[in-house]
Amino acid sequence: MMFYLCCSFGLNALSPKIAGHFQTSTTIIKLIPIGLMAIVGVIVGLANGTLANNFNAAPIVTDAASGGLLTAPLFAAVCATSFAYEGWIVSTSINAELKDSKRNLPRALIIGGLIIIAVYISYYLGVSGGAPVDVLLKDGATVAFTNVFGNVLGNILNLFIAISCLGTMNGLMVGCTRGVYALAARGEGFAPDLFSRVDEKTNMANNSAVLGLFFCGAWGLYFYLSNLAGTWSGPFVFDSSEIPIITLYALYIPIFILWMIKSKDENPLRRFVLPALAICGSLFMILASIIGHGMANVWYLIVFAVIMAIGAIPVIRQRLTARKKAD
Repeated sequence: MMFYLCCSFGLNALSPKIAGHFQTSTTIIKLIPIGLMAIVGVIVGLANGTLANNFNAAPIVTDAASGGLLTAPLFAAVCATSFAYEGWIVSTSINAELKDSKRNLPRALIIGGLIIIAVYISYYLGVSGGAPVDVLLKDGATVAFTNVFGNVLGNILNLFIAISCLGTMNGLMVGCTRGVYALAARGEGFAPDLFSRVDEKTNMANNSAVLGLFFCGAWGLYFYLSNLAGTWSGPFVFDSSEIPIITLYALYIPIFILWMIKSKDENPLRRFVLPALAICGSLFMILASIIGHGMANVWYLIVFAVIMAIGAIPVIRQRLTARKKAD
């Protein structure tokens, strides 16, 4: 895992253009098996009746005492789903490098989001036509590919998906290497003069990239030791991939509120209705994290508070410096 992380970092730090081409290529590679499964899987599923049977199947995970689906596992699944599709927020870290980012970035996010929704709904329909629900839950979506396309072609398409996962990691690294730069370019964060520097040959903020790699490595090491290797124990062993959703969506809420307060030139739909709906969605995700992960949220929030306190140091220092200059 760390090896591929370092390779992706090197690709982005040494040649951002090649990294961008790699990202585009892996996205296309990902769409090949998804598109084929969306079309062929639905046709095969309709022909053999698997698709209709899966949609008519009764829920598998039930609890007679609660009278329906298990509440905590259901909300935990919501958190896992949100984590799987949360990468869109990373794209905002490159706003400092975009032309007319205020107009182009929202368009890209909205259009891209709609395309992703359409593609994956079609893909899930295709997967549902490839194998019964109980088999999918046991063996995963890979069995649907081999059932529909055979062992040889099915495994080749599964390989395409594995390659696309490298593209997903590269996409996250595109944002992580530029995150500190996005702050430094505005004169904010730790040592903005240092982290806003851009290499003349590579046109890359290498100092920001190195710090981003350090953050990724530290968080990845914690995840490995606490969740995979089982080396650590105690209350501070929590799922560091999903639980941060509780703070991510909580931090959206004041942004939406400030938008409603300050965007006086926007129409009522954009100023009030859409942010209000976004706040409701954020509150739902916070509730899902609380119910799905319980006390683990508290231990994570303690760690989060410590990290935020460290991050607040340059902000306080900058404000004190500004006051002294004003006096």
